[in-house]
Amino acid sequence: MNVPAVRAKSVREEDSDRSAPHVAIVLPFNPKMTPRHELEVVLHSLQTTAEKQLLETHSSGLAMPVIRRLQQLIRGLNFSTHKRSAALFASALAAKTLYLDFDVSATAIVDQPFRVRDLADCKPSSKEYLLLLLSGKQSKMYHSGMSGLRLIKSNSPQNIYAFLNVVPQKTGNFSDNNDWHEVMLNKFLHHMDEGLGAVLKAYPLPVFVAGTERVAGHFRHITRHDRNIAGYIYKHCIDANEQELQGLLRPMLNDWRQMTDQLLLLQMEKAAEAGKLVCGIEEVRKAARCSNSRVVIVEREETGAEMFYNEAPIDEIVEKVLENGGTVEQLNRASMAKFGPIALIRYY
Repeated sequence: MNVPAVRAKSVREEDSDRSAPHVAIVLPFNPKMTPRHELEVVLHSLQTTAEKQLLETHSSGLAMPVIRRLQQLIRGLNFSTHKRSAALFASALAAKTLYLDFDVSATAIVDQPFRVRDLADCKPSSKEYLLLLLSGKQSKMYHSGMSGLRLIKSNSPQNIYAFLNVVPQKTGNFSDNNDWHEVMLNKFLHHMDEGLGAVLKAYPLPVFVAGTERVAGHFRHITRHDRNIAGYIYKHCIDANEQELQGLLRPMLNDWRQMTDQLLLLQMEKAAEAGKLVCGIEEVRKAARCSNSRVVIVEREETGAEMFYNEAPIDEIVEKVLENGGTVEQLNRASMAKFGPIALIRYY
């Protein structure tokens, strides 16, 4: 597993004992997929680093109660969980473990402002996405992660008609072959869109679609997953190699944060159209109690030096969403202006 990062005070305060010590540890924690001894190695590294930093910047009288709380949280970790990550918060007033349904990078946050909502910033910074290549007769699906593009799904029928189990001949229902070909193309692309939906359940990631203007244009018109589509490439590249595909995607990947923010805004707009977007603190608080909360979005703002764990009502709401299997995202104030400081998308 990757070496964990540490976020801590860069300069020792002259009188640090006046500030309350606190620590948060965030790490990938998927015991069903990762051997226990590997998880314990990462935990030990994070714990050792956090304890050392606390003792260096605080008297033992202030640091040890927090260290003991952290040790208790680590001993109590549930190695039977089916979740993917964990976050541990420890201070003189707080001791809490949250199990998360999204990936994070291993990090220790010592004596820094860090709230439950800030778990959104602990997600891996790698540009992970899906790439769907389409032609009129076949498709390929790639997953892009740390190891580059990996083919995860391929449909390569001899031709579109064999794939749809129909006979490629003119029938009385169509005035010419062009109309008939358009209908068959739409049927094919509908089937590809259903396949994309199945892949998105396992990989809920941004999707890029590549194909000729005719094919990709058809797909853009019929897809039911437009809230997941990050961009289109209007070019025939079903047989392109990895280097060529990455070159085509590079202009859209250069500003990853802007692209993902725009995609999240699109998802919010689509959820609003479907009646699945909840806005306002009280309304979101009620919705967060249900298990159908997919993602809670909060306004990104600067925090004061004392903000830790869930000292604000918004963080209490985020914590409830995370406990019910949802995830958290943050958007800048301008993007959230029409929605308020917090919004929630329900599953649909």
